Amino acid sequence: MPIDISPRLLRYFLAVAEELHFGRAAMRLYISQPSLSHQIRKLEETLETPLFVRSSRRVQLTAAGRTLVHEAPKALAGLEQAVQRTRLAGSGIATTIRLGYTPVANFGTFPVLLDALQEEHPDFTFDAREIFSAEISDRLCAGDLDIGLALSPQPLDGVGGEILRREAVSALLSTRHRLAVAPKIPLADLRDETLLLFPRRLAPAYYDGIVAACHEAGFSPEICAFDDPPVNAMLARLSSGREVGLAPASFAEHAARASTSVAARDVVDPQIAADLSLLWPTNDLSPAIASVLATTRRCAERHGWLRGITV
Repeated sequence: MPIDISPRLLRYFLAVAEELHFGRAAMRLYISQPSLSHQIRKLEETLETPLFVRSSRRVQLTAAGRTLVHEAPKALAGLEQAVQRTRLAGSGIATTIRLGYTPVANFGTFPVLLDALQEEHPDFTFDAREIFSAEISDRLCAGDLDIGLALSPQPLDGVGGEILRREAVSALLSTRHRLAVAPKIPLADLRDETLLLFPRRLAPAYYDGIVAACHEAGFSPEICAFDDPPVNAMLARLSSGREVGLAPASFAEHAARASTSVAARDVVDPQIAADLSLLWPTNDLSPAIASVLATTRRCAERHGWLRGITV
């Protein structure tokens, strides 16, 4: 036969267990002491076991009472979670958020963000998908994604966006390269180098921004793009010392740590930056998506991802 115990009875019990005094617990609960004593006796009768040893001098927990002190908070938390999920379902709020993120976000951004989202929204399921930046806006418009993280995305009607993280662009080069001795490299010093970049089709605006910065620095770059998995392909090519990679700083730092023969150096140029943007569909901003966007902005502020943006 199922046991019927109300959440109120469990809260009454926990108050007495914490105070070990019926009078103080009754004052804390804003009820009379006789009423509290009656409710605890009712709980003990339902459980068919004493929870407290009472005397004129003190109140002590029994073995059963100590067990309930451990179990009651979990039961109350489970009930509260069930109520919240039911309310979310009843309000039509989706609890699965489909996140599309560029592979570059894997290095220092997306894992940190996902931890923050899961901590603040334990009732949401996050369906994370690694997608090239050029595809994310279209997928948002098509209703395949709820939120996107893209590298320098191009504007698109129906998609809202803002910069989530602005990074410097770093040069990746062999430790034997003539420029590796410099702590920072002016972009103009790369005029005679073959530049290794992500293919334009993966992040067109980022690629075009690099080319435009090179023109501003007084040269037309010789560019070689690679189509293989980013880190492995770039490291293999750079080890020869004949090319210089250009990539967001977080990616460059990861790549340099992965190989003792490759170094990462900041590129000195005010025109060049890697902007990781937060994207969302403007025509269907549900309360759940709005809540996740707010968490994402707080995460960016907490970790200083917006430091490089000047207003």
